[in-house]
Amino acid sequence: MEAGSSLPEKLQSRCCIAGGGPAGLMLGFLLARAGIGVLVLEKHTDFLRDFRGDTVHPSTLETMHELGLLEELLKRPHQEISQVRAQIGGEPTLLGDMSYLRTRCRFMALMPQWHFLNFLAEHGRTYPTFHLRMRSEVTGLIEENGRIVGIRGNTSTGPLEIRADLVVGADGRNSVVREQSGLAVENIGASMDSLQVRLSKHADDPELFLYSDRGKTMVTVNRGDYWHCGFAVPKGTAEKMQARGIEDFRASIAEVAPFLCDRVTEVHDWNDVKLLTVRADRLRKWYRPGLLCIGDAAHAMSPVGGVGINLAIQDAVAAANLLAEPLRRGAVSGNHLAKIQRRRSFPTRLTQRMQAIIQKQVWRGLDKPQPARPPWPLLLLERTTLPCRMRTCFIAVGFRPEHVETPDVYK
Repeated sequence: MEAGSSLPEKLQSRCCIAGGGPAGLMLGFLLARAGIGVLVLEKHTDFLRDFRGDTVHPSTLETMHELGLLEELLKRPHQEISQVRAQIGGEPTLLGDMSYLRTRCRFMALMPQWHFLNFLAEHGRTYPTFHLRMRSEVTGLIEENGRIVGIRGNTSTGPLEIRADLVVGADGRNSVVREQSGLAVENIGASMDSLQVRLSKHADDPELFLYSDRGKTMVTVNRGDYWHCGFAVPKGTAEKMQARGIEDFRASIAEVAPFLCDRVTEVHDWNDVKLLTVRADRLRKWYRPGLLCIGDAAHAMSPVGGVGINLAIQDAVAAANLLAEPLRRGAVSGNHLAKIQRRRSFPTRLTQRMQAIIQKQVWRGLDKPQPARPPWPLLLLERTTLPCRMRTCFIAVGFRPEHVETPDVYK
């Protein structure tokens, strides 16, 4: 087809997945591995985007082990942490200790998300039934007689129409599929946003994950040669902070994390700062005939605990387990889709509830300039073994970890 042609390119696939993020690529990989024809659409040219979820938790590493890919994955650039520590009001606090876990990996891998997504895409392409189209943006759904039967999109060469037995929306918190589906969204609410910056890392820097004091809270993620920093601000106040000037923001970073005071000038102006608008919501119903939403498209998560990517992976594993055989037969029903929501709705709701509690405790002092002290629940939990293990298990493994049941039909 010639570029600029008004006639759409028409394709057919057993399953069409909108979104090449963790949920979409993992589901595509698992279905293709089971011999199901899959087409994944990703609107960007590549996966190289900064300030995305980079925490690969033990639950996801367990999935990679079950697939026989863990050793190879861990050859990609990453850092490993088994303890998550914070400094709250000048006092060290243990947020989680993964050495207690009964998983293959008792650590969290801090891996830039583009490495993880490229890894999944590369291994997906080894299967003849896996197809990934980059620069393919979903613009709408094709509906016939009350059933979703395909996707409309745009590519670099023109419009695109894909007919599929099942359409999966895995296109993130700003999901076009979700918006076009008519499915009702329940807003959970979020009390903060986050200003994201990167600052160089020195060899003698403290290895802490969170700093909080005098109404300021910042998360620091180790990316090897630099820190990925997320500075929390009360919801809707980012513009007011910008109005006070970049110098004021630099001073705030230096105040909450003094070891960075010699590097804050690396934030030259507001162009070096990215606003992450935090949302927390979920669909009341994740599906309709011919359509399923998973990952952030089904439930946008707060960044608390960095569990979003891992919950999305668990959604994908559960969906593949329950859909592979119906897709093979070309007989996916509403009952199959309902089973996925029933299985994944409980851990989603419980995780969002726990995130809200943690967020309220840790970030409750954002509007209080006096010196902070660790919230009493954290102090209590740090001194008791069982609750500390339970808290770590919630963050690192989740409330309902999934296990790969789909076969590799090409072995």
